[in-house]
Amino acid sequence: MFKALVVDKDEESGKTSAAVREIGPQDLPHAEVTVAVEYSTVNYKDGLCIGPGGGLVRKYPHVPGIDFAGTVEESSDDRYKPGDKVVLTGWRVGEARWGGYAQKARVKADWLVPLPEGLDTRAAMAVGTAGLTAMLAVLALEDHGLEPGHGPVLVTGAAGGVGSVATAILARLGHEVAAVTGRPEQEEYLRGLGATQIVPREDLSEVTRKPLESELWAGCVDAVAGAMLGRVLKQMKYGTSVAAIGLAGGAAIEGALITPFILRGVNLLGIDSVMQPYDNRVRAWQRIARDLPMDKLETMVQPATLSDLPHLGRDILEGQVKGRVVVDVNA
Repeated sequence: MFKALVVDKDEESGKTSAAVREIGPQDLPHAEVTVAVEYSTVNYKDGLCIGPGGGLVRKYPHVPGIDFAGTVEESSDDRYKPGDKVVLTGWRVGEARWGGYAQKARVKADWLVPLPEGLDTRAAMAVGTAGLTAMLAVLALEDHGLEPGHGPVLVTGAAGGVGSVATAILARLGHEVAAVTGRPEQEEYLRGLGATQIVPREDLSEVTRKPLESELWAGCVDAVAGAMLGRVLKQMKYGTSVAAIGLAGGAAIEGALITPFILRGVNLLGIDSVMQPYDNRVRAWQRIARDLPMDKLETMVQPATLSDLPHLGRDILEGQVKGRVVVDVNA
């Protein structure tokens, strides 16, 4: 038997509840690889799964946790052997399938990636899905020509999980980073990650009628979308790119967006970490191990246990969580 955070639903009332319970190997789904989970994280989707109504959960009972890192315990796939360190992100784990909030997980071999040299399982989850998404965004900007010295790179939602890691990576690579936040008290935190400029959220929140504005940004990692993305696109330098990774500000983009695309050749790059091809995931994790400053990573981390998760799920939905929450499932 082992511990897991299990979300269940009362069929009569429709209410959901989350509690730490003991389950056994017989409860796990059928798949090729069984992993002794060591660490997981808390992301926005986890908050939706844990919160009232169950959010994204398809079937109960359910174990949330959209990513995890640990050690292979059993494997029927030749690519993974007992003792191998692995990391898993995406593939609807923690949403449509059981995830990382348990001391053991059983998953398809295709969903895993070998843990790269230079990362341990705790550091991998300090990075987590949010950090992987941030690196995929940086790689997409680089693939479209971004280099240090081209000018400041804007990061919206900079104090969140994706934004924090994107800020640290870009700064480590030698870029000027302009970090957007709506909370002045986060300035010290963001400058500690390497941001050279703090942009108040309200400066980018107002919708303007101007089809274009002054060229300010050499690139952008956007975790907000909505009206802010519409405003940012008008301020991009010629031939630059925006890597869009989230919809916290809404799915509708305001403004005369055709103008930045035609007159300035701006690229809007969609980044989805859920079903990335294996080679892309390996490339991103290897770059994380090489380029993410581990001292900066540690300043983003707040520790948690399985028993902390119900209230942390609520906190992340309310925007109260800063940086990365790393869950020690064995604590």
